[in-house]
Amino acid sequence: MIYLDHAATGGSKAPSVLSAVLAALRCCANPGRSGHTLSLAAAERVFAARRLICDLFEGYGLERVVFTKNCTEALNLTILGVLQKGDHAVTTCLEHNSVLRPLEALRRAGVITYDVAPLTDGKLMPESIAALIKPNTRMAIVTTASNVTGEVPDLAKIRALLPEKVLLVADGAQGAGHIALSMKGMGLDALALAGHKGMGGMQGSGALLFSERMEIKPLLFGGTGSESRSLEMPSFYPDRLESGTLSYPAICSLYEGALLVKAHRAEWEKKLFKTTAFVKKGLASLKGYRAYFEPNPVGICSFSHERIPSEEIAGELSERYRICVRGGLHCAPLIHKALGDFPDGLVRASFSPEQGKKEAKALLAALSEIEKTL
Repeated sequence: MIYLDHAATGGSKAPSVLSAVLAALRCCANPGRSGHTLSLAAAERVFAARRLICDLFEGYGLERVVFTKNCTEALNLTILGVLQKGDHAVTTCLEHNSVLRPLEALRRAGVITYDVAPLTDGKLMPESIAALIKPNTRMAIVTTASNVTGEVPDLAKIRALLPEKVLLVADGAQGAGHIALSMKGMGLDALALAGHKGMGGMQGSGALLFSERMEIKPLLFGGTGSESRSLEMPSFYPDRLESGTLSYPAICSLYEGALLVKAHRAEWEKKLFKTTAFVKKGLASLKGYRAYFEPNPVGICSFSHERIPSEEIAGELSERYRICVRGGLHCAPLIHKALGDFPDGLVRASFSPEQGKKEAKALLAALSEIEKTL
């Protein structure tokens, strides 16, 4: 089996990640809920993970690193916990539904309005985002990398073109672990992370990092292990946003994954760029196929065939060639409309840094046979 669906979730985990999860499951005390030795040891591990994530992305302090179960939860915390009645938001056509659906829910409820920056000559231009800013714009939300085209927006330039008062939020689901992301260097006010993709952790891991300029209302209410005599949520972070028992095994996996990212990210970025360049060149030599990506550092290769639907190609790759890809609309409907492939969508092959020409050649050979037989 060749797994090429890493943009959905990482298909394999490093031995250090697996060992950390197993150790956590064997002795999984509740961090921050008790004063006994095992609980304190778990709390120390969570603290170490919080510190590592903060350092890796040059965040704004350990207390402003909140663990979540995925990037969607982190984005919902940011959008629903910050935007208020009368606010305006700006986003882009590259975005995932984890951004678009919370915004649309607030719009339908009459809370906010929002605008979507289009593509210009097939690319997202920072000026297009800045042009949508209004006097009541409170937040701009931009992906770190498109999960369809692999495009990496220039977040630092976007920040430079925005008014100082506008909060800049980044969806790190596809970019984190693959590209260099500095919250302070890029001027990000929030960065949402998925632990199970480029960060190398397990499913159920994620985080939200945010600046001192953001005050986030809790969406969940419950036990935190602090201020237990009060019926109100604590006023301080991260407790204010971490109700209920943390997923200790997931946090341990994210910690180990982040250590690997810290050590190898730069080399992984170069390898993925080479792999996607190889696939793009190979697709150009195949009859009937069209690529919707440029060489990129996040491993994404999306394409279509002039007469075979994307989901049929994905099914053939799985059933006949044991190659796992994804077909259809990749939870990002606006970019598919902008590219003109809606509603059929695209085939997306997404590579990990451990893969390369061997897997790419197998994919291209299978696509060549599919074109001839279907």
